[in-house]
Amino acid sequence: MSEHVEHVVIVGSGPAGWSAAIYAARAELKPLVYEGNAGLGTVPLGQLATTTEVENYAGFPSGELHQFLHSAIDEEQKSYLLPPVDEQPHAVTGPELMNLMRQQARNFGARVITDEISEVDLSQRPFRLKPAEGDEILSHAIIIATGASAKYLGMPSEEKYKNRGVSACAVCDGALPRFRNKPLVVVGGGDSAVEEGTFLTKYASVVHLLMRRDVFRASKIMQERALSNPKIKIHYFTEIDEVLGDEKAGVTGVQVVNNQTGEKHVLEAGGLFLAIGHTPNTGFLKGQVKTNDKGYLQWTTPFRTYTSVEGVFAAGDVADDYYRQAITSAGTGCMAALDAERYLASKGI
Repeated sequence: MSEHVEHVVIVGSGPAGWSAAIYAARAELKPLVYEGNAGLGTVPLGQLATTTEVENYAGFPSGELHQFLHSAIDEEQKSYLLPPVDEQPHAVTGPELMNLMRQQARNFGARVITDEISEVDLSQRPFRLKPAEGDEILSHAIIIATGASAKYLGMPSEEKYKNRGVSACAVCDGALPRFRNKPLVVVGGGDSAVEEGTFLTKYASVVHLLMRRDVFRASKIMQERALSNPKIKIHYFTEIDEVLGDEKAGVTGVQVVNNQTGEKHVLEAGGLFLAIGHTPNTGFLKGQVKTNDKGYLQWTTPFRTYTSVEGVFAAGDVADDYYRQAITSAGTGCMAALDAERYLASKGI
């Protein structure tokens, strides 16, 4: 008896993965989605599962979401929602938005497995995928939507205040009320740090930019932008020693240390933003798909989600080191599903 071969397997479950699943399911490809497993280190629903309010996703203005959420999301998934799902008008939260996408994909027939893919063999057709806890599966096409993980400092106090004043995305979170008209801290000395710091000056009273050295890694034009902005205060040779806060307010400040003198002092702040880079989640591929110099999967054709391996497509932050937004990830998830559908049709599958 011949082994069953899937039309398309989607690895990952953020905006890119669920959008790909929606489009692939509507195309009758019967996609199989491996959404990850928190117990194995991969968070189902992607990075947005750890994000509070999402104010910039088109079509989800702040409003009376609670009644729709309670009717639209399965009971077993409601444990993933951020408490409380109350009666107050609010912007959609990350877990809410991802659960709605997940349910939409399932409504069209996508199958979802709470497991992660630990290995793939792309050297033969059909492709072979080995889940961490299940049996090996075969697939004619693969959509990789595993995202990228923001780098954090690894401090217990930082972990304590994640989503309560600690963020790794200024564009995502900077406009939230908790950050408005307050001093904010940005860690990093590259282009991303300057971009995030500059963005935050729209809302903050002052932005403290902390740099480990006295030399920017940012480009000249970005350096000039930081140095000329009256709301950005640059602290050279400065590192975070501890994130300060309380249960009610969240982050209230940071204790910093001068790495040359050892001198410590406290900066009052309503938020801490990390801009020290991201790591694309590509380890399971073991180098079988071409990446760029930053380790992100590389599209081989402009405006197509093709990778260096025919039949393997990449969507979302795993292939995006520039935009890294939920809405752009969702767009490329759609593109990947359409690319996979046309690829399979060209092969008569």
